[in-house]
Amino acid sequence: MTESLHRRIAQRRVEGGWTQQEIAGRLAISRVAVSHVEAGLSVPSERTVTLLAGIFKCEPGELVSGTSYPDAKADRLPAVACRYTEVELQLALLTRDLDWLCQIADSPGYTTLARTLRDRWALIIDDLSRSYGDHRQQELIARARQLVDRF
Repeated sequence: MTESLHRRIAQRRVEGGWTQQEIAGRLAISRVAVSHVEAGLSVPSERTVTLLAGIFKCEPGELVSGTSYPDAKADRLPAVACRYTEVELQLALLTRDLDWLCQIADSPGYTTLARTLRDRWALIIDDLSRSYGDHRQQELIARARQLVDRF
């Protein structure tokens, strides 16, 4: 039996703890447009499906697979979608740097290197904080700030 795409999208949004307004902001469409997609009143474009797949951390084909999404549109979807925001990427890089610092903690020059990296990351975090107002992104930035403050 074929599942409806609009139900799958609504379900993944709810499971991810997103509001329609938050999804709309990430997609650069109106909340009403998101509501229409979730209610099955409109068929999302290939762009919207690709961006939704990224938000839901899956591939576009995976999001529409087994649904009522038109085959002609599904054939035009990209194979992969970007799954991470700039803030998520920077947090992953920070975590990697901090893990590396922990591994070399007994090395000569560690203190100087740790201070240099901490200062560099503090600047990056301040820049991200000014650039991103989304509360989810701000939560990630606060987490990054806590990680940096530990060093």
